[in-house]
Amino acid sequence: MNYTEFVCAVEEKLNQRMTGGVRAELHKAVKNNGTERTGVMIESPGVNISPTIYLEEYYERYLADTSIDNVVDEVLKFYDTVRRETSWDCKDILCYEKLKEKVVFKLVNTAKNRRFLDTVPHMAFLDLSVIFYVLLEATKEGTAAMVVTCDHMRRWGIRKETLWTDAVRNVKRLLPAEFFTMSYALREMLKKSPDGAAGEHQENLLVRDDFKRDGLYVLSNRLRSNGAACIAYPHILEMIGNILQSDYYVLPSSVHEVVITPCHREVTAPELDEMVRDINETQVAEEEVLSDHAYLFLRRTGKLCIGSECLAGRGAR
Repeated sequence: MNYTEFVCAVEEKLNQRMTGGVRAELHKAVKNNGTERTGVMIESPGVNISPTIYLEEYYERYLADTSIDNVVDEVLKFYDTVRRETSWDCKDILCYEKLKEKVVFKLVNTAKNRRFLDTVPHMAFLDLSVIFYVLLEATKEGTAAMVVTCDHMRRWGIRKETLWTDAVRNVKRLLPAEFFTMSYALREMLKKSPDGAAGEHQENLLVRDDFKRDGLYVLSNRLRSNGAACIAYPHILEMIGNILQSDYYVLPSSVHEVVITPCHREVTAPELDEMVRDINETQVAEEEVLSDHAYLFLRRTGKLCIGSECLAGRGAR
């Protein structure tokens, strides 16, 4: 059974089992980097928020010898955790004042998202772009968000500079940056329960003075979602430079986090670029790829730049 047949079979079985007028229908969406995903959108009568559950991971389980019925059981179980019993007041999106405290931002690859960027307010950040979204809800099961489009901005009568000012203020509260060792990141992954909920984050070197030095570090936000945006937070990169007492490379492991390593003569920017490209091709889903090269932060200038270009511009280390 190919993926299209699988999705149709799941949709059919869901509709056979759901009651009370709840219905599932196929839904396709263009996601980050122009990737297309297919899932099922589950609609409840009288509720204007309908979650879409994408089925690629469930298909992998099916191919690994999980039955369709078991997949449907898992989808229904997940739906029970994210379903809404009441509608969201759509009038809220007509008034910026009601949303301004929830506006945040994330980073996407500019070249891979040119058509999408034509539809949304954005700001250049090296070869990346800052885009804005409204964080409607954030729980351990996931987030509910609304991307801010050019139509929204015109309706609200605001400029993107206003979005940026509000978003920078809001991320400090809603999505604070966390900087921790790679060894801690691995322990955190191992501590996750089967349903994906992580324990309390305890190691944040941005607010601690005592820590064991490591060769690799991770920068993300508290939710570990779109956390690569932390490299655009004011003062965060400077703080990390002061902690490490070194220039350092920023490796974009995904849109959700970046890996940071102090500069060493043993490794070069082209070698790091090759490593990032290899990881993106073999370990990262296409929609989660941020960039194919390493960045370099120089403490002397307080600037982040594309690693190979920055080193070429200032000569050999």
